[in-house]
Amino acid sequence: MAMKDGKRVYTFGNGQAEGRADMRNELGGKGANLAEMNLIGVPVPPGFTITTDVCNEYYEIGHDKVVALIKDEVERSLKHIENLTNQKFGDAENPLLLSVRSGARASMPGMMDTILNLGLNDTVVEGLAKKTGNPRFAYDAYRRFVQMYGDVVMELKPASKEEIDPFEEIIEKVKEEKGVNTDNELETEDLKKLVKLFKDAILERTGKQFPDDPIEQLWGAICAVFDSWMNERAILYRKMEGIPQEWGTAVTVMAMVFGNMGETSATGVCFSRNAATGENVFNGEWLVNAQGEDVVAGIRTPQQITLAGSRHWADLQGISEEERATKYPSMEEAMPDMYKELDALQTKLEEHYRDMQDMEFTVQEGKLWFLQTRNGKRTGAAMVKIAMDLLREGNIDEKTAIKRCEPLKLDELLHPVFNKETLNQAKELTRGLPASPGAACGQIVFFADDAEKWHHDGHKVILVRLETSPEDLAGMAEAEGILTARGGMTSHAAVVARGMGKCCVSGAGAVNVDYKKRIIEIDGQILKEGEYISLNGTNGHVYKGEIPTQAAELSDDFAALMDLCSKYTHLQVRTNADTPHDAEVASRFGAVGIGLCRTEHMFFDNEKIIAMREMILAEDAEGRERALAKLLPYQKEDFKGLFRAMNGYPVNVRLLDPPLHEFVPHDTLGQQTMADQMGVSVETIKQRVESLSEHNPMLGHRGCRLGNTFPEITAMQTRAILMAACELKKEGFDPHPEIMVPLVGNVHEFENQERVIRAEAAKVFAEQGLEITFKVGTMIEIPRAALTADKIATHAEYFSFGTNDLTQMTFGYSRDDIASFLPVYLEKKILKVDPFQVLDQKGVGQLINMAVEKGRSVRPELKCGICGEHGGEPSSVKFCHKAGLNYVSCSPFRVPIARLAAAQAAVEE
Repeated sequence: MAMKDGKRVYTFGNGQAEGRADMRNELGGKGANLAEMNLIGVPVPPGFTITTDVCNEYYEIGHDKVVALIKDEVERSLKHIENLTNQKFGDAENPLLLSVRSGARASMPGMMDTILNLGLNDTVVEGLAKKTGNPRFAYDAYRRFVQMYGDVVMELKPASKEEIDPFEEIIEKVKEEKGVNTDNELETEDLKKLVKLFKDAILERTGKQFPDDPIEQLWGAICAVFDSWMNERAILYRKMEGIPQEWGTAVTVMAMVFGNMGETSATGVCFSRNAATGENVFNGEWLVNAQGEDVVAGIRTPQQITLAGSRHWADLQGISEEERATKYPSMEEAMPDMYKELDALQTKLEEHYRDMQDMEFTVQEGKLWFLQTRNGKRTGAAMVKIAMDLLREGNIDEKTAIKRCEPLKLDELLHPVFNKETLNQAKELTRGLPASPGAACGQIVFFADDAEKWHHDGHKVILVRLETSPEDLAGMAEAEGILTARGGMTSHAAVVARGMGKCCVSGAGAVNVDYKKRIIEIDGQILKEGEYISLNGTNGHVYKGEIPTQAAELSDDFAALMDLCSKYTHLQVRTNADTPHDAEVASRFGAVGIGLCRTEHMFFDNEKIIAMREMILAEDAEGRERALAKLLPYQKEDFKGLFRAMNGYPVNVRLLDPPLHEFVPHDTLGQQTMADQMGVSVETIKQRVESLSEHNPMLGHRGCRLGNTFPEITAMQTRAILMAACELKKEGFDPHPEIMVPLVGNVHEFENQERVIRAEAAKVFAEQGLEITFKVGTMIEIPRAALTADKIATHAEYFSFGTNDLTQMTFGYSRDDIASFLPVYLEKKILKVDPFQVLDQKGVGQLINMAVEKGRSVRPELKCGICGEHGGEPSSVKFCHKAGLNYVSCSPFRVPIARLAAAQAAVEE
């Protein structure tokens, strides 16, 4: 680490550097790459980098102490730049100007602040004008500096969202007075006027004089960059990208080179490959007589670097070839020699870093300089294509190709997406949690049965609920997407939607649902049933109106990447699936079995729910058995569908888990309907519903407690599972059933259920005249089960960790109610992440490790897997690999993500 020898500032320039590319933790990505470019012969202006450790010290000990701490090193490093440029900072005759820029170890484009042209004052600007013989350039640099410094360091910003930028307002007035349209048409005297007006505005609005002392300017800029590490957009970006706050940002100070010195000067941004598609095509944008901020900030419309890119751009704009060549020439045409050098150097940089590069450059009076290179941000599709292309080209090996791909970005390839052009015109209504990725648009409906009916009538619908329950499942299946006002990332809506690959935005607190009036109100805006809304489940945004979606197409490169993952992974990936359709989707994505089939989800269509409610109303075992006999054929057919879809692979079926109250209606209309169906009085229904009520149903009469209280339920489900397997075996299929007992807390609960299962199995096999090999295991979701796993493993043949409930019971957090305090906990850093999204490795993970170790101490061959939502989260999958689990199970659309994470865990080991 940089701080071990007390060094806080590293210099570079003239082909020499104190840093290297592998020092990005200390120097940030920008500083490390600037040092590396010096070492490999790429032209870079001289400079120095203040380390990320100083950023952390800045927030620990404060501004004044940090300045004192690094003062001597910064002054020596400034001399280093002066010596290499033969210029002097603050000198009126031969002035050195500087840029001050941020640079974290992970790329955060545009999130932090930059100051250019630093070191100018009323005296120095005259010296610059005289030295260059170009007064207009000197004052253009000066007005840019005052504007940028006033904005970034002195914080002269618009007072509200409605107010335009004060500096831009001044510029527009001066242009109007001058009768010109562009900044480039302003003359030297106009630019002088802007400088004065800018300084006056700063004094008037902030009460502070613009500093004339270049050294004061430098320290102000350095500290402003450190301050920008904690600005609102940087904090938000870090949350989105999972970048730790403690990483900090480095500050890089460089000699200025100028792209705004006339027609032989230019600036631009370029990419060694296409960041959207991954195509191996050099591309980028440039501007003549401009500075870099003009390109990236959209101040001027840039032109294309390559001739091919320029012609393609002109076609999209409807511009003729003649007009394009005259008004919007490419760099390849306008500066052919500079273009050839730029092209050669971008190729050199990609070959050196062995990855797609995002580069910034400046041409100063015919001399090319590189200001930055970094591994370019890219779409999910481009990520996969670039990795596989680099592998085929021999630039990287297979393991590197696997490590280059971010598992979560595969989501972009799997789900429908919005048409980007239309999205830019859309009106955002509100935001919620990005519970299940993808894009969806449709008409608002409020009830599951309406969703079914509307869908069958040819409508696309969005099911909008306060929150969903298992009873909404059929409607959820027919909806294009789901929007809920309540619930977190592992709420019912979120979990089920992900399992379906269905777009879902949950916990949108601004959505007020009125079921009676069939309207929603969002910040005073009323939307009625039947109106169109659009959901982006990838970022949680909700839009008014209909935004077209388009299906994602999986490429040959995606298939090749998945084949590569299979080659290296040790951890198998199964899926959570309750229907043959889900199983088939997961199978296409490479799942090798079902790790969790939730049987309760099979009970909610019209005929099945009647039989289920008849069983609930029964007053004795005999009555329950009659009702269960009606459910048996339905269950058997459901299981046959799953075994067919997963032919040859294991299917892990969880016995009935939720409390019985979830299967009965709680509203008057629903109770009346149930009474009519059952042929009993409404009062009877109400009494039964009340008798099922529990103060804490998630810890009440559910799971194995149901099976032990009503063993006939377990017997029926066992019979359905094994009859389905036997019948398919006779048809030539190869079923591998696993029967899982849920919510076991002590070995006796499991023993009782196992006896029922084994006894029923013997009956089925005798009746069918053949035996099927099957396993009986348990879901470890109660901490006591993990603590006593050695006892449970004397009977259970496998463990499946239900990490949703295990997390809930370990933390004591309700997964459906955590949204009420989670934002505060994350903001105050009580929690670093939502533990229902990312597995808590220290607490919950310790229980998993303990259970695996204890279980295998008595049953060495014990198979262990995970079937909670963490099974599709990359860091959690990697933990499962380290913990020695045999498999993870996740929703179908997360199977590729889990496969990639599992492969990365293996190659990183």
